[in-house]
Amino acid sequence: MKALKSYYAVIFSSTQNKNIEGYAEMAEKMETLAKQQKGFIGIESARNEIGITVSYWETLEAIKNWKQQSEHLQAQLKGRQDWYSWYHVRICKVEREYEFLQQQESV
Repeated sequence: MKALKSYYAVIFSSTQNKNIEGYAEMAEKMETLAKQQKGFIGIESARNEIGITVSYWETLEAIKNWKQQSEHLQAQLKGRQDWYSWYHVRICKVEREYEFLQQQESV
């Protein structure tokens, strides 16, 4: 992810129903589509007991446009009807970040 002064994170937390047929394919499709949207920066995801996906965006307007993207609207409907028993979305402004990367010793 490129370093920006500040940006936005959309945090999507969820629990799935037992019926998840087609879910993995749709999740992959939505990630591909999100990457094509103006203002998209990156995405991180973990989907086990509780699914957590964090996508990163340059502006609130970019997030709004992604939420209204036609195929994303269809995926949202399918999620509410079939895949999720619960979800929660948080939109946060990231004002600072840091990371640690352990260096591997060469053999």
